[in-house]
Formats: sequence, C-alpha cells, structure tokens
Amino acid sequence: MNLLEFLCSPEETCKRRGPNDRIVLSSRVRLARNLREFSFPGWVKKPERLKSYEIIREAVENMPQMAGGYLEAMDNLSLLDKQVLVERHLISREHAAKNAGSGMALSRDHQYCVMINEEDHLRMQALMPGLQIKEVWAAMDHLDTELEKKLEFAFSPTLGYLTACPTNVGTGIRVSAMLHLPGLVLADQVNQIIQAVNKLGFAVRGLYGEGTEALGNIFQVSNQMTLGESEQEIVERLCKVLAQLIEHEENARGTMLEKKPKVLFNHIGRGYGILANAHSISSKETMNLLSLMRLGLDMSLFPGMERSLLDELFLITQPAHLQMRFTEKLNADDRDIRRADMLRDRLRDIRRPNPYPPGETGGKLDKS
Repeated sequence: MNLLEFLCSPEETCKRRGPNDRIVLSSRVRLARNLREFSFPGWVKKPERLKSYEIIREAVENMPQMAGGYLEAMDNLSLLDKQVLVERHLISREHAAKNAGSGMALSRDHQYCVMINEEDHLRMQALMPGLQIKEVWAAMDHLDTELEKKLEFAFSPTLGYLTACPTNVGTGIRVSAMLHLPGLVLADQVNQIIQAVNKLGFAVRGLYGEGTEALGNIFQVSNQMTLGESEQEIVERLCKVLAQLIEHEENARGTMLEKKPKVLFNHIGRGYGILANAHSISSKETMNLLSLMRLGLDMSLFPGMERSLLDELFLITQPAHLQMRFTEKLNADDRDIRRADMLRDRLRDIRRPNPYPPGETGGKLDKS
C-alpha cells in the first residue's frame, strides 16, 4: 500500500481533540530498545543490520496494536514520503536519512509508530492529542511489555536497558509534550521559563526536536534523565512541570490582554492581514503568523472559525505536505507562491479580527 494513501488526511488528523489542547498540542512517550544478540545499528555492517531488521519486523507486525497498520523498509520510501513522516512527527529527521536495513511501522489509528534500526534497534512511540501524558505512557508500556515477550532486549541488572547513546541508558524513556506558547514569547518571558525548566532536569527544544527552531511558537518539553528514576516518576514530574507551564502561558496571555491590549491585537491583526493577502510567503513566516491567529482564536477574535482549520494550515503549508498537492516538482519560490495561494483561498471567508464587539471595550480570553 502507498504510504500517502494510508496516512489520515491532514483535515482528519487536525480534528482530533484532547485535554488542554489550546496549549498542549500533543503528548508522546518514546522508548529506546536494543536486541541483546546484535551490536547497535550504527556499528554493524549491512548484512547484520538486515538480519536484525527482519527479526524486529516480524515481531512488530504481529503485535495486536499494529493490526491493519503500515510497515515498510526505509529504502522503499521516497524522499517525499520520509519528509511527510517527519512533518507529522512520526519519525525523526535522522531516521529519514536511513535506507537498507531500516524501516518503520505505523498503526492504523496513528497512535503507535516504531522506527527500526534508527540509532537503536527500536525507537517506538505512542502519540495522543492534548495533555494525556499518563494515558500515552500506559499505552506505550503495554506495547513494550508485549513486544518484550517476542524479543530479547539488551538489559543490565545494574544500568537497565542498554542504548547507543548514554543519555538513554536506564529506562530508555523520553516523555514529551508539544506546547504552543505565544503568550510567553510575546511577553518576552519564554527564555526565563526555559532556564527554569532546564534546572528541573527537563529539555526544551524546537518543533522538530534537538537543534531546531521553535517555529510557530511551538516547543517540545521532555525529560533529560533516563537513569536513576522510574518511568512513573519521570511521568509524574513532567506532568507537574506541564501544569506550571500551562499556568504561566495563561497568565502571560491574560496580563498582555489587560496591560497591553493594543500591542497584542496589533500582532494578531497583522498576522491575519499578511496570511489572508500575501502572494508569496515562506514556511517559517507562515507558521509564526498562524501561531498569532491561533492566539487570536483563543481570545474569541475570530468567531465561527474552527481551531482545526488553523492546525490543518500549520501542517499542509509545510514543504512536503505542500508538494503532495502537486504533480510537478516545486522549488522554494514555487512553494512560497502556492502556499500563499492556498492561504488566501482557505482564509477568504474568515473575517478580520475585531477585538471590540458591540457593547464591549476589549477582547476576552476564551478558556474553553
């Protein structure tokens, strides 16, 4: 089956809702595991990598969670396929560069995704919309337990699970959430918050993880330690940090609305104006301006507009998703023009933001 035919449409994907998804876009748990009888993928030659791939592939595709799912070797996927998977946060940028001896599996509901022979033999993740850290951990724990009945993992009674990178040794777990934090960015408080979160043992990264920008004011927050704490302790600590971040973001929005409403409405209005009228626009600028419109939506400045529309635009205006819509190969300039055409079309019925409805003197913060 063709990957692009298997994937849920962007519209369907973006209509999935979860708790606190105004700020917490998604929750993820990723586990790193390795086979006891094989060297780490980065250290082996092609024949051994192919052998480990076949062993893992057979075990993964027979998991109940993967019934009706999609499994393919990386060398059978096109560059466009791989980039689409990266843009949907289903595989890493590093895995997209893999070829023979590596692969990926995706469940029918897109909740589970397994990377085979990335940095480790297995990088498996569970993903849910909104703030569902405990629920996504329970799902991932169940998959891991069932898979361990089929595969013998490299494990030390002293150190725990053995991984290619020392930072993953122990539980091998990375628990993370994707957050939309435009209030803290506009209030110039985000760097202070990031420093405080780092001191608590958590990492704050950009949209696509380590070494990437926080495009669209979207940040990933995840644990840094995997050794010396249980999975449950890591999950509990991250939940507490996320609750604090949500509170800080709500407070930043409320403070700006109260003390600097004109500055706030100016940002949102300009964002809408450019997106709805531009004839050429880059992916980076699009995401940053859509972030401002999403903030305006949360403040009831765009009555009648669905949040899923903006979330869909976040996705379909990215380079690979944009290329999917056209048979001819688009260069960067072509993409900027087609992206602008799409935005004007999708936003043509959205009225400009009005912060002052009849009878009121200011906007209101929608916490629904």
